[in-house]
Formats: sequence, structure tokens, C-alpha cells
Amino acid sequence: MPHFIAEYTDNIKGRTDMRAMLRKVNQILIAQNGVFPIGGIRARAIELNDYVMADDEEDYAFVHATLKIGAGRDEQVKRQTCDALFEMMKEHFAPLFASGYFALSMELYEFEEGGTYKHNNVHARFKKA
Repeated sequence: MPHFIAEYTDNIKGRTDMRAMLRKVNQILIAQNGVFPIGGIRARAIELNDYVMADDEEDYAFVHATLKIGAGRDEQVKRQTCDALFEMMKEHFAPLFASGYFALSMELYEFEEGGTYKHNNVHARFKKA
């Protein structure tokens, strides 16, 4: 962990670079001084084809992101990480915000490790010898 999941309306495809945004997410998470193991970082975007927003009378668009992390991290670290992610997202999607009806949101979800199952050999790549 962490996992960053962005859901986005299909009407922004071609008007923004979602993969570039996901790379920025990983860079921010890696920059948190080892708080998040690199081998566990995942960022993904899910295109939404079926959605209705507001009164459905305009070409509305949205991106909603969820950052899922294991419980136990300091409040300051969580705030700093979320602030950095959301500021990056606001900057990345500023052209969409300026050119039409656009909503951007993000939430943090913490869970207890006891409820997760993992099998991952990626962490070994980042272990210091």
C-alpha cells in the first residue's frame, strides 16, 4: 500500500493525460521519506462510461480519487500527503476546470492490515542490501 484510485468521466478522455497524473501521484508518494514502501505503491485510473451528474443538462465532468492506506500513520504525514496529492490534481486538471463544468474530489481511506491479503515480490527490489 498505498493504492490511489481515480475514477473519471469518459468525456475528459483526450483532454487530459491521466497516465501523467498517475506518474505524479507515485512521485509524491515516493517523496514522503519512506512512509510508503515503494514496492506497494499502486496508482490507477478507471474510466466511467455510465454516470449522471447534477441535472444532466450540461457536459459535466468529474474526477474522484481515493487514497487507500494502512492504518497507523501520523496525522501530519497523512495531511501532508493528501495536501500534496490534491494540489497536484488541482494543477493537473486546471485546464478542464477553466473550460467547463468540472468537479474534483479526493478522500483518504484507512484500513486495518488484518483485513488484507498480499503476495508481492516487488518489495525485494527496493530493499537495501
